[in-house]
Amino acid sequence: MNKMLLPILLLVPALAAATPNNRLPVPLPAPDSSTAVGPAPWQQLDPAQQRQRRTDYAAWRALPDSEREHIRQAAARFNALPADQQQRLRTQFNAQDQAFRDGWRLGPQLGLAFPKLQGLFGFVPAGEREATLAVLRQLSPAQLVQLSLVAQRTPPQDRDSVRSAFLAVPAAERDSWLKRQAGQ
Repeated sequence: MNKMLLPILLLVPALAAATPNNRLPVPLPAPDSSTAVGPAPWQQLDPAQQRQRRTDYAAWRALPDSEREHIRQAAARFNALPADQQQRLRTQFNAQDQAFRDGWRLGPQLGLAFPKLQGLFGFVPAGEREATLAVLRQLSPAQLVQLSLVAQRTPPQDRDSVRSAFLAVPAAERDSWLKRQAGQ
């Protein structure tokens, strides 16, 4: 798989699943000119491009197998689109905020929820990221909706403490904690 296309492929499945008739309303980033014929050899990439490829690959490897398969299927659907439609989608995606685009590196399920979760989870300290992602990946879609409500209602000065409290809740008690916090 072309690792330069990872951000694109992370976006496609959630959008395809979330829209009627499997139409993709948000475009995907255009690969740079080195991907038109194939990926550039590692030695030809500048340090920023190498860092980006490493980041893309790490994000890909961190995804559960089921989400990687979902992305592969979405990539096949995207590749079947006419070139002009692919380019239109890339242009629209590139017009989105960088935080929005980066959220899709978390995979289809978390990528879809990330814009609403970003307040609580957009700036997790580096040492806590893996554990935080592991907890977030365990959540059901309904729990992600509840957590989104909590994130949106939490004032900036309380975000660290609310995030810590959420992460400390045992898995068996998360439903009730989320319902209480979301006011449901």
